[in-house]
Amino acid sequence: MLKKVSSLLIAWALILPARAGEKIDFNRQIRPLISTNCIACHGPDEEERKAGLRLDTFEGASADLGGYAAVVAGKPDESELLVRLLSEDEDEVMPPPKKGKRFTPEQSDLIRRWIEQGATYDKHWSYTPPVSAEVPVVSDGDWPINEIDRFLLSRLEAENLRPSAEADRHTLARRLSLDLTGLPPGWEEVEKFVSDDDPAAYENYVASLLSKPAFGEHWAQMWLDLARYADSSGYPSDQPREIWAYRDWVIGAINRNLPFDQFTIEQIAGDLLPNPTEDQRIATAFHRNTMTQNEGGTSDEEFRNAAVVDRVNTTMAVWMGTTMACAQCHTHKFDPITHHDYFSLYAMLNQSTDADRKDETPVHSFFTDAQKRERAGLEKEIQSIEAIFATPGEKILGGLPGWEASLPIPGTWYYPEPTNLRSSSGAEILRTENGGIFLAKSPGKKETMSMELPLV
Repeated sequence: MLKKVSSLLIAWALILPARAGEKIDFNRQIRPLISTNCIACHGPDEEERKAGLRLDTFEGASADLGGYAAVVAGKPDESELLVRLLSEDEDEVMPPPKKGKRFTPEQSDLIRRWIEQGATYDKHWSYTPPVSAEVPVVSDGDWPINEIDRFLLSRLEAENLRPSAEADRHTLARRLSLDLTGLPPGWEEVEKFVSDDDPAAYENYVASLLSKPAFGEHWAQMWLDLARYADSSGYPSDQPREIWAYRDWVIGAINRNLPFDQFTIEQIAGDLLPNPTEDQRIATAFHRNTMTQNEGGTSDEEFRNAAVVDRVNTTMAVWMGTTMACAQCHTHKFDPITHHDYFSLYAMLNQSTDADRKDETPVHSFFTDAQKRERAGLEKEIQSIEAIFATPGEKILGGLPGWEASLPIPGTWYYPEPTNLRSSSGAEILRTENGGIFLAKSPGKKETMSMELPLV
């Protein structure tokens, strides 16, 4: 037994230096440990922070707590954090037994090596500008077609695996069509791709799929989910809502490959751009997808505020990849977002004129492209008619004297000659010399007479 234990210790000693040489990734290996076990009590929320210790920043973790610090960069044995993680005293060990699970030896070892390497803190990815990753070197330089392939192959080679053989063209055609449009391909386009000898056949087939309206319709679904799009107003009554123009804008933006920065600007503040187009105004309906409460007895102001809260939370979740809702009630326990930060953004979005009205005003009226073309034709026709009236020619004015002579002389009575005199009961209808009309005998009940009169 002693021999077996000794052999295990030797094996551990041989493995540990190799692991110790690895660079610890804070976001991937350390942040999850701290966030899960420590931040609730030692995070951004000042009201809930225990012992004045903040572990989500290097400044907080390395701060002097009265002769000691939780983290002393490069010196794990002088770091109180590691001491507490390894303690056997229930009053000293962290996390406290009633607050969370104790760190495993492997997790404690990660913390030790991280501190040895300088206790570097990295910001969460959503708070840092993206940077291009270094393309890895691979053994099989012939297999990759692009840089993404190199990343995939590098991971496979690390596991001593080989890529699968390329699928046949029938299979590729179906996969591509389902991925890009959400629809299976037509038989004719599959056969065209399969029999295409052009070296760029694959790229041409992809381009044909990208040019289909179905491409934007398919990929717009994910964005419309993020934008909480619906054709109804939500809440129990859930009345119909006409906001389809925003849906069509998203589909169109994807189909015309609108750059993401412009895609963002137009949805958040398209109406504030210089001389905004109608499309840019429609894009701002991203923030009109909030629910409206139409039940009787509810407070419009209450649900107007609920809509603003929804805008704050959705904006941060969609564009920052961060859950901000917690900070509505208190400084965030896991992200560096304060209670004040939340309502600063709330104040900015609390400037709209909508107010949970049943008719959802204000609304934007517009014409579709087909209606615009029809309207342009009608306006052109109206202009031509108005031009005739503005400068009538001899052809029109030549008949004017005759028409005027045919009109009755002003101040005299004109007695038109009625025709098709009828009564609903069939009673005889008599006429007087001065043009009067009456029934020969009253039927003694309701009677209706009808006649036709000439226009002139």
